[in-house]
Amino acid sequence: MSRFIQLHLLTAYPPANLNRDDLGRPKTAKMGGCDRLRISSQSLKRHWRTSELFQQALGKEIDLLGTRSKRQGIVAYEKLLNLGVAEKKAKQWAQKIAEQFGKLKKPDKNDPSADLEIEQLVHLSVAEQKSIDDLLHTLAKEAREPEKADLDLLRHDNMAVDIALFGRMLAAKPSHNVEAACQVAHALSVHSVVIEDDYFTAVDDLNDRSEDAGAAHLGEAGFAAGLFYSYLCINKEQLIDSLGGDKGLADRAVAALTETALKVSPTGKQNSYASRAYASYALAEAGDQQPRALTAAYLKPVDRDSEDYAQEAINALQKQLQNFDKVYGLCADSRYTLNAVSGDGSLQELLAFVSE
Repeated sequence: MSRFIQLHLLTAYPPANLNRDDLGRPKTAKMGGCDRLRISSQSLKRHWRTSELFQQALGKEIDLLGTRSKRQGIVAYEKLLNLGVAEKKAKQWAQKIAEQFGKLKKPDKNDPSADLEIEQLVHLSVAEQKSIDDLLHTLAKEAREPEKADLDLLRHDNMAVDIALFGRMLAAKPSHNVEAACQVAHALSVHSVVIEDDYFTAVDDLNDRSEDAGAAHLGEAGFAAGLFYSYLCINKEQLIDSLGGDKGLADRAVAALTETALKVSPTGKQNSYASRAYASYALAEAGDQQPRALTAAYLKPVDRDSEDYAQEAINALQKQLQNFDKVYGLCADSRYTLNAVSGDGSLQELLAFVSE
């Protein structure tokens, strides 16, 4: 079995605003002396792991995906109330449980449940959530507060697939941190970009224009189109280890993530731009060699004025691949290419390759 699976993707998006900065404009990064469009790795991972496609590709089992939230204490409090526990006791017990996952927020007179909320997001598997639910029912049935032995709620076994892939960091319980088996780079456009402004208006349907023929709303939004290079690296050994040695589940997870990365777009401004896209090109590599991205292929930006800059981007990627092999020796044991520009390869063969 190969230790590392690497994916190199080229995906073309029409005018869009997939991932916004603090001003609401498309995120960018400077590389090779020019501005590039950027989709953050956080955005990509969030949309992949919560997508319907990822869940369908992975399987229907309810215990495969976790839940990430700061509201575990609030949920526990509400469940205790529904189980008949008095309000004061329910809050005290829920706080004790929530404190096992992180520091709680300070009390807020304007928000009675503020001190039930954890300061950081906590990603819990279904097995861990079940442990909490079981404890809540026990406390309500026995009419007692949680003891120290009850509060060992985090687990090393029955790990959720998304936690195993993307990791978990718990400042309060570092022994239950999970090393991410999948590393995801920020997606960058292979060419330079200039963010354009979309000036738009909205018309009042009930305005008969007898007094005012103007628009009811004026707005402005930034957008840009781009061909993005994306890179993922999956440590298959780490993934299998985090999933308790279940190689079959790890194979399914890698295949599901691969299909999702090829097909699922960030949802930013989708209603305004309908900027959904499949990857036009995918290169998968397997081997035990030290991983490396092929970002250097685009240090010199592809010419956006070219009549066929998709093919130029593919050529640049393949050339960089060959040059790395030439100077470092083979950087992978085996490879598979899917090319929707030329119509070569197939998704099923690619998924079979990454899950072998």
